[in-house]
Amino acid sequence: MSLSEKEENKSFAVGHFALGYILSKLTAKFTKTKLNIPLVFTLSVIPDIDILITPLEHRGPTHSIIVATIIFMPLFAIWSKNALPYFVAYIQHSLIGDFIAGGRTQLFWPLASQLYGIEISIKSLTNIALEWILFLAAAIVLIRSRDLQFLLQPNNSNLLLFIPTCTVLLPTFLAFPMEVPIALVPPHILFLTLFSMSLLIDIKKFLMHF
Repeated sequence: MSLSEKEENKSFAVGHFALGYILSKLTAKFTKTKLNIPLVFTLSVIPDIDILITPLEHRGPTHSIIVATIIFMPLFAIWSKNALPYFVAYIQHSLIGDFIAGGRTQLFWPLASQLYGIEISIKSLTNIALEWILFLAAAIVLIRSRDLQFLLQPNNSNLLLFIPTCTVLLPTFLAFPMEVPIALVPPHILFLTLFSMSLLIDIKKFLMHF
């Protein structure tokens, strides 16, 4: 059995969250765009929604950069360069994260069904080290840019974090046996804690209005 066949249904959220955030921040700085951080975190893992949709093959249509481009075309028409950081958050998932680690990806579906990727094992020391480096870099940017402070304040957009929390992070810890290596549990827990706190703050604000 090939590596892609063994790992095609596995994906770790830490690297996707971190890389999506870092690249979106850089793109936003270049385009002088005000960034919606919860939306960035959500888009960075949204391609993996295919895991929850039975008919879809994982790393298939939702991971295609052609599909992503088609989806974002109306957004580019409406918001021009302001949509670029969010496009980057979406496509980095497949174009960089999944291309490097785990099974290969249908980057150009539906024009081509060919799979692309260098297939580094997602449980290898190489991938674990990469995910930790990205996580630490993202944590530094979060703190220095005060985005962390923003996430811990009431803001309606923080409710978007319900999507990655309930579809990616919580299932990670509910699965048995747990797929995530012990070495990657701490950053997963930290993201889960941050998103949960952000959601609870917003929920508390909502309840106080009643």
